[in-house]
Amino acid sequence: MGNCFGTAKKSAAEIAPSEMIKSQPAVKLYGPPNSFSTSHIRLAILYKPVTLHFVPSDAHESPTLIYKSDVVSGSVEDILRYLDAKFPDPPLTVTNNTTSSIWGWCGETTPLVVWVVVLQHRSINWHLERMVKWAEDMVARGGSVRGDPSMGSPRMEVKKFGKSYSQLLQVMLEHAQMEETVLFQILESADRGLCKSANEEHAKHLPIMNGIKEEIKIIGVMNPGSPDYQEALVNLLSRLKRLKENCKQHFEEEEKELLPLMEATELNKPQQAKVLQQSLDVMRETHSHLFRFFMEGLRPHDAMQYFDFIKRYCDNVRPSATEAGEPVFLLFRVSQSPWSMVHGYHQVQTVSFSDFTLSCLAGKRLKYRNFTCFKLALFVNSLNCESITGQLV
Repeated sequence: MGNCFGTAKKSAAEIAPSEMIKSQPAVKLYGPPNSFSTSHIRLAILYKPVTLHFVPSDAHESPTLIYKSDVVSGSVEDILRYLDAKFPDPPLTVTNNTTSSIWGWCGETTPLVVWVVVLQHRSINWHLERMVKWAEDMVARGGSVRGDPSMGSPRMEVKKFGKSYSQLLQVMLEHAQMEETVLFQILESADRGLCKSANEEHAKHLPIMNGIKEEIKIIGVMNPGSPDYQEALVNLLSRLKRLKENCKQHFEEEEKELLPLMEATELNKPQQAKVLQQSLDVMRETHSHLFRFFMEGLRPHDAMQYFDFIKRYCDNVRPSATEAGEPVFLLFRVSQSPWSMVHGYHQVQTVSFSDFTLSCLAGKRLKYRNFTCFKLALFVNSLNCESITGQLV
């Protein structure tokens, strides 16, 4: 029957001489493996063109970075600035206004929850743009020509497309729920009817969002390459473009008309911390097994900022539990892990509150009585040498 896989051919122009292929510089990182600071730096290094050798060490109270003859220790900000100085692209810290809203009103007095909302808008916009480009590529091929081999057959690709859209849909639904139950409630208490238009926009988008999900299911059972299949892909692309434009306009209106008014509510710092906690609690799936998906939609310096907000949230939750007189222990529930799926049960362990280990990318979740605390120490025991894609592509 012969070799059904065929032979990959490359032109001479695509083959680089071995002496031109340069290995990435190596950096070493020592630090407590379960520390939030260590995880923050490990996340940052994944964006840089370097190879990380992480050495877990409880002997180091704070993370220590070694590159060539340089030894850098101190705060997370100090190490991030050093990384930017040595490896400028892409930048992790920003010294100008590029992290502010497109409207230019965000500043030091802006409530933290507003920054969280703006960054969520950016991630959702990026993922919507990605889905549109992916759909455009499928329309161009029409189901008769395969694209990336990693996507498999046309029907397999549609399944992957559907899974990716379902993840985006969940993030968008939780984002809307967070705005309606937390953010809009604060603004409505100050001026009733202020968020009526935004709530109506949410209701208007929902049928479009669900309709796209059903359209993908239908395409998944159709005959690839048929006229009906091609027509369905064109309709899907049209719906996605409409959703992308609607969301972009909706987000811009929120950032221009509603979010600036949050400063007028004059929330004090404890109130801001509570609002931030409530906002992140609502978005449980986004900040657990969908967190990697969400972070891929952010530019590196935006991702660093969002991670810092998560850290502030966890720092605020910790004292509140202690002040309530509760024992400083949590149940560590491993959800949706391959091990628990095979054996049909969830592993439960008791860990101290000071143990920040939580890989949201593996779907792990810290639960404590009446709230869920997502301690997002990314990449601990989960990513190893993997890298972040998304905004870097």
